[in-house]
Amino acid sequence: MAVNLTLKQLKVFLAVTRHDTLTHAADALYLSKAAVSMTLSELEKQLGHSLFDRVNNRLLINQEGIKLLPMADELLERARDIEHLFDDTQGLSGELRIGASDTIGNQVAPFLLRSFRDATGHEQQSLLISNSALICEKLVDYELDIALIEGKTLHPALNSTPFSRDEMCVICSPSSPLARHERVAMDELEHSRWVLREAGSGSREFFLRVIAPRLERWQESFELNTTEALINSVAADLGLGCLSRLSAQPAINDGRVIELPLPLDMTRRFWLLVHKEKYQSPLLKSFIAFCQQWKN
Repeated sequence: MAVNLTLKQLKVFLAVTRHDTLTHAADALYLSKAAVSMTLSELEKQLGHSLFDRVNNRLLINQEGIKLLPMADELLERARDIEHLFDDTQGLSGELRIGASDTIGNQVAPFLLRSFRDATGHEQQSLLISNSALICEKLVDYELDIALIEGKTLHPALNSTPFSRDEMCVICSPSSPLARHERVAMDELEHSRWVLREAGSGSREFFLRVIAPRLERWQESFELNTTEALINSVAADLGLGCLSRLSAQPAINDGRVIELPLPLDMTRRFWLLVHKEKYQSPLLKSFIAFCQQWKN
């Protein structure tokens, strides 16, 4: 039996996967809830499969929907490419949805995007900043086109390639006894208290992978979800902090915190992530290539 799918049906399907409810999907598409419900029902009837599990008022994508997701995303991307195929401007077109973890989003991405805009003239980008775990989740769900994060992910649906490097540092309060040391041995950090970012963040992952295994005893003093709060807590002598030097440098320069010289390799890589099944439009390919050759 022939299946005559429409772009409208695929747009509704993707909107529902991203918003979980008919009401929110309808708001995003500027359609009525009834129109979204009818379009989704027609799509499921044509395919002969339910694409979502109905749980209370939420629609959760099921295995059949997951099979359709990459192809629906690709078809809509290709449709947008066709729309701009004969555009007289001959430039890059479409919207690029970028996700970035905290350090990259706040310290690197603004300059990267400025350089990309200057080089290409393309200005339709959105930027979502959150911790690495949430960014990866949204990339897997096709809510983002590309992600730039600090910690490497092993998610089987994502391809990750390095595109830059970062230097981490450990900071303390100026009133800490460690602040007066020209060199700090690892055993001097035994029984130390730490102010850490939340689970899923790149800086926490670095601390747990590089520093914590070298300490027999340490204590988490606070778990915070913003870098500025972490820096201020360290300045208030609530514990030591581990974060990117890019983020810490203004506070170091102001004397609010002191960087501790540790006998460790504190470098880490920045990673560029894309979904393995994501259709790479000319815009996405161009941005990936630009990131890989960009020098800050």
